[in-house]
Amino acid sequence: MDKLHGASNFVNFAAYSWNIFRYIGDYLHLGGILTLLVTIVKNKSVAGISRTTQILYCIVFCTRYLDLFDHTQSFYLVFFKLTYIVTSIIVLVCFYQFDSTYARRHDTCNMTIILVPCTVAALLLTSDYSLLEVLWTFSEFIEGFAMVPQYIFCYRERVNKDVGTSLYVVMLGGYRVFYALNWIYKKINMPRYSDIQSWIGGLVEIMFFLDFLNYRFTGNSILRSFVLKVDTKINEISDQVESKVLGSTSRSERADTEGGEMRRRRKQDEDRPMEDV
Repeated sequence: MDKLHGASNFVNFAAYSWNIFRYIGDYLHLGGILTLLVTIVKNKSVAGISRTTQILYCIVFCTRYLDLFDHTQSFYLVFFKLTYIVTSIIVLVCFYQFDSTYARRHDTCNMTIILVPCTVAALLLTSDYSLLEVLWTFSEFIEGFAMVPQYIFCYRERVNKDVGTSLYVVMLGGYRVFYALNWIYKKINMPRYSDIQSWIGGLVEIMFFLDFLNYRFTGNSILRSFVLKVDTKINEISDQVESKVLGSTSRSERADTEGGEMRRRRKQDEDRPMEDV
């Protein structure tokens, strides 16, 4: 959803905001979420799905849509915003319900490395230092990286070819592509229109999405190797810090119970030649 702008040029802004690109983006987003829920219920499993991504999306929706309490909005906006919040919570409940099917060893992305920089960026780049504005800006930056844990999950897993999960990933990426077209359309028709926070988050997300699509269908990726190496290094540092503080790492303990050492699995993933998933 778009940020609500000020009173100046509001009529023109509202008119151009409701365009075909926005509608397609909204319904792709909704369709992706419903596809995810149907897939989980049908399979009675959260296999192939990153819990980290779902937590990040829950954070995005809960911080972005606090404006529901701030002013009256159209039924369309209220419906979508409440749906996103409620469904994100339902998905997290499903992870609790089907915990035995959750592949923790593939969901290696450290949320801290996403949350901390996005918090700093929100504080530096917010348009106004009100609570709603800072949280809205924070949500825009978080959304730019929310799918990265899912991509890392897919890079590491390789073998899961569930149609529902794949469709979910494609629809979420497609939603952002159409929202970018929506921004371009508004910029063309309203040259003074600016929404730099959304543009930054959207550009980052689209970049990761297009690279993932390239990997998915051709086996080639510009970002895959880099992302996995960074992810591995971050987790190694996290393990070292946790080991010094606590004497052991929860990550290594989980790896032992799942039948292998986590770090060795990551190294093997990176050394394998790329192939279709």
